[in-house]
Amino acid sequence: MKRCDLKLKELIEETVMPDIEDRLDEIFADIASSKDATEEQNEEIKDLHEMRDEFNDILKDIENRELDKEECAELYQEITDMISDSEEED
Repeated sequence: MKRCDLKLKELIEETVMPDIEDRLDEIFADIASSKDATEEQNEEIKDLHEMRDEFNDILKDIENRELDKEECAELYQEITDMISDSEEED
């Protein structure tokens, strides 16, 4: 089994970040077609940017080896749970 930090990095880079970018693209496409952003869209954009920044911070912590095994395992579990919950809603 891969080290937790490598698994977490892979999960974030290959799944989470592309999903965030895809959702942002969808929102911006909706805004472009309607020529105006709703308050809900603006809030979601803000939230997605914050999430992206948080995940980038996690990637920096992994790169700098500042993430201990326990924290890594907790983050990995939280992210996989979040993905599972999201897939169940679709």
